[in-house]
Parts: sequence; structure tokens; C-alpha cells
Amino acid sequence: MSRFDMGEMVFAATDLFNDELAEDGSSLLPDTAPNALLAAAGTRGVVVNVGHVAEMPREEIYLVRFETGPERTLGLPIGCLTEELAGGE
Repeated sequence: MSRFDMGEMVFAATDLFNDELAEDGSSLLPDTAPNALLAAAGTRGVVVNVGHVAEMPREEIYLVRFETGPERTLGLPIGCLTEELAGGE
């Protein structure tokens, strides 16, 4: 059972940064620098999908779109682990 459901409001529990690929140092997200801040702790977002990676079937990955900029538009979806998110209670 998922801790967070699709459509649920969540917050970044910590600062979330863009990971780089170990093989060549390139960015996991297109047009975003490796190690760039994607969402500061406390940034509000919405869960758009829930899944897991094949290598870790018991570890849930949440696809979250966080608010960005002064207009608070939703940014690109990023994958987050459970411990990287806080509920919107």
C-alpha cells in the first residue's frame, strides 16, 4: 500500500537535486544541469504517478510535479523516494 496516492498534495521533505548519470556525468533530466536544485525543502507538489524500479520492488517511487517560479506553475515530474516527501495534512 502506497504512503501517498496519485493526486495527493505533498511537500519536499529535503532539498531535492538533479542526479547525474555515473557513466558520463550528464543530467538525468533534460535541459537541467547535474546537481541543480529541483525543489527546495517545503516546496509543494502533487503526486502524478506511483511505481517502483525493477531492482527495488519494495521501494516505492513517486513521480511528483513541484510548484516552480512566482506563478507556482507545476514543473517537470521528478522521481522521489518516500523519505524525500512529507504529507500535506
